[in-house]
Amino acid sequence: MKNRGIVLFLILAFTISCGQSQNQTSNQAASLTSKKLSKDKSLNRAYFASGCFWCVEAIYESVKGVEESISGYAGGHSKNPTYEASNTGRTGHAEAVEVFYNPGEVSFATLVDVYFGSQNVTQVNGQGPDRGSQYRSIIFYQNEEEKQIIESKIESLNKQLAPEKVAAEVMAFEQFWVGEDYHQNYERLHPNQGYIRAVSIPRLNRFKEKFPELIKDDH
Repeated sequence: MKNRGIVLFLILAFTISCGQSQNQTSNQAASLTSKKLSKDKSLNRAYFASGCFWCVEAIYESVKGVEESISGYAGGHSKNPTYEASNTGRTGHAEAVEVFYNPGEVSFATLVDVYFGSQNVTQVNGQGPDRGSQYRSIIFYQNEEEKQIIESKIESLNKQLAPEKVAAEVMAFEQFWVGEDYHQNYERLHPNQGYIRAVSIPRLNRFKEKFPELIKDDH
């Protein structure tokens, strides 16, 4: 019976994908939070895509110096993407996060280390059970300095991984579209949801074990 329970648990995790559709489409609260934080001159912004945004948001919010992480969409070609549209893979967008951080406490280079250190860097078009272009890994740069930091770290990783390579796309940042309110803080608010228990929390815990020095005291 114990083994059967484990099997059923794993089946549940791999049949419920990140961001399962819910009939809630408003992003008003999250948009207001993003706009408010954007006015704070003490904070910088960074943008990352690495599979399910529930997972990535929780990882970055556990890092010292990160004020807030907001789930949304980036890297595509359509305007005003929604979960339902982006999840088809036809909008070109990936589930992404907007990270507001204090550069006096954590550097962009460290956030890039967090990015590569919290995912399967060689998995193409997805992370874990989430497959498709909407779950692909993209790391966005906003200036030449950020681009050089990213490329340097990828070059170093590729030497370690050879003959495999880092799968993440490196893309100039254009625009971030804030996701629906029900996606925000999803892991924290729904700790017993099947996907969260089987995929998201274990991913966060693996990251914490790897980078204990970066974790906030209240985590």
